[in-house]
Amino acid sequence: MIGKTMTAARHGRKRYGQTVLLLSLALLVLTLGRPPNAATTEYVVVDRYTGLAILGFDPVAYFTDAAAMPGKGDHEYAYAGAVWRFHNAGNLAAFAANPEVYMPRFGGYDPVGIARGVALPSDPRLWLVAGQRLYLFQTPQARDAFAADQDATLAAAARNWPTVQLTLSP
Repeated sequence: MIGKTMTAARHGRKRYGQTVLLLSLALLVLTLGRPPNAATTEYVVVDRYTGLAILGFDPVAYFTDAAAMPGKGDHEYAYAGAVWRFHNAGNLAAFAANPEVYMPRFGGYDPVGIARGVALPSDPRLWLVAGQRLYLFQTPQARDAFAADQDATLAAAARNWPTVQLTLSP
């Protein structure tokens, strides 16, 4: 009988270990079972040398000033795996409150390229706001093609985006 009995201390350690294991498993299930949000699923064009999203241009300025304005180093915000720069503190605050409104659609990749099934990094100086969303383009010709037939381009890009994202490195 001596070998088959547990002391109170051993019994308590066993329960503690089981509790930790169950809590760890529950946390894992909750984490994996949770639907992803835009911040973690949207691949954003980031300069690999600086870590800046959309080459440091202020994403809010496209809406508030109707201009492509470079952000300033003293107005930065980390979001979606990138550092976003802003022209002023008000734009930073607006972005921080609702980044999905101001982030470029398709992560700043050219929607015409996405419609063709290819991820082409964009030039933030070539832009267009359409349907309350910001779109960035690689060339003036791509911007013109998009403007000429937005609905068809966006439908094809939305269809292709999940597949194109698989070709991107996080």
